[in-house]
Order: sequence, then structure tokens, then C-alpha cells
Amino acid sequence: MKEKINSLLDELNKVILGNEKQIKLAVICLLAKGHLLIEDLPGTGKSTLSKTLAKCFGLNSKSVHFTSDLLPSDIIGINVFNSEKSSFQFEPGPIFSNFFLADEINRASPRTQSALLEAMNDNEINIEGVTMKLPSQFFVIATQNPLDQVGTSPLPESQLDRFLMRISLGKPNREAEKEILKGENKTPSAIKQIMSKDDLIFIQKELINKKLSNEIYEYILDLLSESRRLREGGLSTRAAIAVINASKACAYVNGATDVTPDHVQYIFKSVAEHRLDNGYIDSSSLSEKIIQEVDAIR
Repeated sequence: MKEKINSLLDELNKVILGNEKQIKLAVICLLAKGHLLIEDLPGTGKSTLSKTLAKCFGLNSKSVHFTSDLLPSDIIGINVFNSEKSSFQFEPGPIFSNFFLADEINRASPRTQSALLEAMNDNEINIEGVTMKLPSQFFVIATQNPLDQVGTSPLPESQLDRFLMRISLGKPNREAEKEILKGENKTPSAIKQIMSKDDLIFIQKELINKKLSNEIYEYILDLLSESRRLREGGLSTRAAIAVINASKACAYVNGATDVTPDHVQYIFKSVAEHRLDNGYIDSSSLSEKIIQEVDAIR
């Protein structure tokens, strides 16, 4: 499976150039059964990354561009009257997919965001009192523009907490950008499928059974305590579980048998920062300060 993971990363890096760490974090997020939030300016490859991930795993993907007038029914679906049967028939929305790309999520109304939140939290939706399950492999990649962009509003803390990670692709380095301008990067449609849905399910089961040492649990608890000292409230228990799941996936992607403090540190900022800054990115990173203050030597 390690060879497949390496091939997957290589294939993704042929599409998104100059973002090796962010791509690895996106794969880690998927293997850990988490949802991903990408915050960046338009044109940095946020949507392309989602489509490429779906293609590499052979999963179906759908996307919705969020706007201020988007309704919950535009996402989850609606009951339509069938004149032939004289009854209402449910027409599923785009959320009934393996990969759902919520493009520019912070342009939508709180009501529409809430409908997506329910799906992310419960892996199901409720239509007029009827509960409907979403696919077992349901993965949301939401993109948002920085809050200083026109027409944006911050996501509430409860919504941010449902995302396992937040990453930013940023600008590619000069050489990578030159290759993009020359058209040397691949498009999502041009890459090949590397892994199957069964491979994904197998890895996720492996991660559930993966054990952590007591020292790693103590280290993560120390990080939590430091976060609560630096900021009122700090990181929640749910955030600690997210750190554990992402650390396991990080170790797996790197071919390691055991989770080490290096794996925790690798994913910590992407898992913790959006839970600490509530969506308002600051020049000084609280999560980096927490890592520096807590001794990783057990």
C-alpha cells in the first residue's frame, strides 16, 4: 500500500505544482475521514485539488458554487411532485456524492451553511422529517476566500470545528509557476486513477485499529493544556481526537509503524489553527507557539 500512497502523491503533484506539503496534508485528511477547508485567494488551485483527489481515488465528485441566494434545497435536494404516480418524489442534490466541493462557502447564507453542517456532522440529511443517509465515503472540501474579499462573511465556530483541517495552497514558487505558465502541469482529467474505494476503506480501517503509545497521548494532552493557557477555551476534546486521527494518518502516509511527536507536529497547525483563530488568520500563529512551548521529548 505504501507504493500506492507514493504514486498517489506523485500524481497529485503533477497537477498542483510546488505544494507538496499541502497535498500531503489533503491526503492525510481524507485517510483520516475528515473534511477539508482550503482558504486562499481565487485562482490558486483549490477546486483543481478537489477534482484531482476524486479522480485519483476513482470517486464521484460534484461541486456547488456558493452564493448569497443559494438555498439549502439547492444542495441537499427537494421533493418534486410526480404527476404520473400522484405522489412526491425526492430528487437528490449534489451533496449525494463521495466528494462534495463547496466552492466559496463563506459567501452563502447561514441557513445554507447550516444544511451543509448537518450533513458533515451526521453523514445524513433530513427532508421533511425523513432521514436519508449520505454515501459511506463522504468527503467535503470547502473553499473560502479571505474575509477581506468583497461579499464574504466568517464561518461560525461550530462550522469551523467540523473541518478536520484548514490549509492554504498559497502561491507556487517561481520555478513551479514557470512550469504552469508553460502548460507542463497536468489537468485533473488527464491523470490516472491510483487507488480504489476499497483501498480507501481498507486504509481507514487500518488507522482505526492503529495504537498510540502513552507518551503520545501525554504529549497531545500537554498541547491541549498549553492551548487553554494561551487562549480562553483553547482546544476542545474533539480537537484532540482530530489531532490523534490526523497523526495516525500522517504516520501511515510516511510509512511509519508508530506515531511519533514529529507526526503530531506535522499536522498540528492545520488541525488546530482554525479552531484557535475562529477563521481570522493572524500574522502570529498560536499553534506554532504551542508547539514551541511544549517539550516533545518524553
